[in-house]
Amino acid sequence: MQFHEVRFPASLSFGSIGGPERLTDVVTLANGFEERNTPWKHSRRRYDAGVALRGLDDIETLIAFFEARQGQMYGFRWKDWTDYKSSRARTEPRFDDQIIGTGDDVTAEVQLIKTYRSGESVYARPITKPVAGSVRVGQDGAELQEGIHYEVDTTTGILRFSHPVSAGVRVTAGFEFDVPVRFDIDRIHTSLASFQAGEVPNVPVVEVRV
Repeated sequence: MQFHEVRFPASLSFGSIGGPERLTDVVTLANGFEERNTPWKHSRRRYDAGVALRGLDDIETLIAFFEARQGQMYGFRWKDWTDYKSSRARTEPRFDDQIIGTGDDVTAEVQLIKTYRSGESVYARPITKPVAGSVRVGQDGAELQEGIHYEVDTTTGILRFSHPVSAGVRVTAGFEFDVPVRFDIDRIHTSLASFQAGEVPNVPVVEVRV
C-alpha cells in the first residue's frame, strides 16, 4: 500500500473546504421517469487545502509535505474538521457512541464504522484511520480496557478482541478518525506576488480506498 501514516498539518486543513461526493448514473426514460444507479457503495471526500493557507510559512510547510509524498504517489491522513469523531460536534467520544457489531461466538475482529442516519435511511461508513489513543470500546454497556480486552489497528480501523465476542453481545465504540487521502495534482503552482495579493494556490486532495 502506497500510504504514509502521517497527518497533513491540522493547522493547514483547518479552514479548508470540501466534503463527500457520490457517483450517480441518471437515465431519463422516454416517459419522463428516471432510473438512478450508483457503482459506489461508499462516498468519497474531496478537499482543497489551498484556501487554508495564511502566510508564507504555510506555503513552505505545504511544499515540504507535498515533496515528501512525491505528489500523488503516496497517500496520507487528513483531518476533516467538520467530521472527525464518532460523537456529535460539541461532545467528546464515548465508548457507546456507535454500534459497530454483534457477537457470534466466533468473530474476534470488528471493523470500526460510523453510522449516518436521516429518517429511516442509514449509511455505515467504514473507519480505517482511527486516531491512536482516541478509541474507546464497550460491550453490552460496559467499557473495556485497551491492551487487556482488545487492541486497535490504527492503520486499518480493525479491533481485535482477546476472545471471540459472545453471541448476541453488542459491540460499541467511540473514536476520532482521519480520512485517507492523496494529493489530486502533481504540481503546486505558487507565486509570492499573487499570494501577497490575496490569491491562494489550488491544492486539491481526494480520498483513497485503503
